[in-house]
Amino acid sequence: MKNEDFKGLDLITTAVIVLNQQLTIMFINTAAEDLFAVSRKNLFNHHLDHLLLDIERLLEDCRLSLEKKMGFIEHEWSFNSISHVKHILSCTGTPLDDQCSGILLEFRPINQRVRIEKEEKIIQDQEVNRQLVRNLAHEIRNPLGGIKGAAQLLEKELHQTELKEYTQVIKNETDRLQLLLDRMLSPNSRLHQTVPLNIHEVLERVRSVTLAEFPQRLSIYRDYDTSIPEFLADREQLIQAILNIVRNAAQAIQHHGVIRLQTRILRQITLAKKRYKLGIVVKIIDNGPGIPPPLQPRIFQPLVSGREGGTGLGLMLAQNLISQHHGMVEFESRPGFTCFDLILPITETEYN
Repeated sequence: MKNEDFKGLDLITTAVIVLNQQLTIMFINTAAEDLFAVSRKNLFNHHLDHLLLDIERLLEDCRLSLEKKMGFIEHEWSFNSISHVKHILSCTGTPLDDQCSGILLEFRPINQRVRIEKEEKIIQDQEVNRQLVRNLAHEIRNPLGGIKGAAQLLEKELHQTELKEYTQVIKNETDRLQLLLDRMLSPNSRLHQTVPLNIHEVLERVRSVTLAEFPQRLSIYRDYDTSIPEFLADREQLIQAILNIVRNAAQAIQHHGVIRLQTRILRQITLAKKRYKLGIVVKIIDNGPGIPPPLQPRIFQPLVSGREGGTGLGLMLAQNLISQHHGMVEFESRPGFTCFDLILPITETEYN
């Protein structure tokens, strides 16, 4: 492993440190120098704990990652650097191939206050959206029953078959709208039925359903962290939430595309102001056209859709179902790449 092998990492804005198998620093890019306020000349060939203090857990993660050839994510991590600056970061570890034989660490700063404010806004928006949908559904449901009843009475008075076709259209459309209303209301009326489950069983169910629905234009790849323990969740609600997002991705892909389902364990995460030692992130990644930028701030709002004929309910319902599990949904999107992160907590009683 040579320092020159990683010079291209100086071109990216993410802070990156490359370690060898002994967890000695072999490369640190410019962004990492700026983040930690250090010079790479003073760190080359030094152990990682020469730069970062109190990192026993991170070192253990690195050793396990090298041993099992499996990446990891520290979702929210607080520590001090040798420059005596306190950092709150997320850290992603990726084992390098056998030729390089080491691990690449990516660090991203987390503004704790901004994150809390963002979560609070999401919770407020969800409640507003739920109330809006409930009110809208109830306002539509009452006249809908009257329309269908009137169509049935009119059909009995008609003797011409061709005219009955029009009343049949009215009845069919009212039935369709009734089903849509049921979808809008059901997640809030259904009780939480939690059972111990494996997240990968849920993902396999979603994968099989989606491939059956889009057999000709879709490939779905899996990248699972098999060390994730069982946790308490509502199986059907999780299936529905993940299916909504995966189906959205499949529908957005115009020609043959790729969806990747990825799971990782998270450590030391904060969700809705509550701290958890462990969590799960499910990443749903597709290579479709991406979500148009003007739509992105409103993508979880009801009746907002970037697809012709879309109801604009799928993502809103997915977010509501995940929030009922005390989790959250985040995303980033650009042409050719969209990634939804479903973050779920694991309580101590579930893995002890």
